[in-house]
Amino acid sequence: MTIDPIGVLRSCFGGKFGTPRQPGLCPSAWGTLVFHTAYRSEEAVRGLDGFSHLWLIVGFHQALAQGWHPTVRPPRLGGNRRLGVFASRSPFRPNGLGLSLVRLEGIDTAAPEAPVLLLGGLDLIDGTPVFDIKPYLPYAEAPAEVAGGFAHDAPPRLPVSVHRSACAAFADLPTRAQTLIREALSLDPRPATQTDDDARVFGADLGGCNVRFTIANGLCQIVEIHRGGAR
Repeated sequence: MTIDPIGVLRSCFGGKFGTPRQPGLCPSAWGTLVFHTAYRSEEAVRGLDGFSHLWLIVGFHQALAQGWHPTVRPPRLGGNRRLGVFASRSPFRPNGLGLSLVRLEGIDTAAPEAPVLLLGGLDLIDGTPVFDIKPYLPYAEAPAEVAGGFAHDAPPRLPVSVHRSACAAFADLPTRAQTLIREALSLDPRPATQTDDDARVFGADLGGCNVRFTIANGLCQIVEIHRGGAR
């Protein structure tokens, strides 16, 4: 079977680093799904606005070149313990496919590329190919009794502060962008094996900005913000 993308995601996350590892962890995250020409039809999305959430079947396009691995090291286990790839959500999978539950915030029927889906709660980077969409059905897909294995509980969060050197730039951002940055950085985007290092400054492309930050002693501090992405 050969499958082709039906569209592409335009996301507030400019790269893998800083993007949450699961959907819904950054409720303020936003993006759009722009359909490719062959699938750009209002008929194809008729009735979709009755659903609050959608499943997206996507491609891990930046991981394909590295191939798949039978075992992986989940970040939730500190990156030191190996599990089978099928017991994880690692992008290094045989077919490079991912599944993401996103919030449908609206359908733009006036855009030049209409219809465009307006999405929230993303965990996907800009340019992600989308292969299919399915509406989320609460009665069938929200069982009362579940077991989440090694990731049953939500990950811990770090407090995030803004250093005086970045206060003006941060205050100048839209409220949703400010919230997104705080949500994303509170999840500690560093590799699982990374230890605190006062001298290390990290950078992540979030909400159209390159955000520079440090993490030390259990605190994340934003030290620089540059509009327009990576520097």
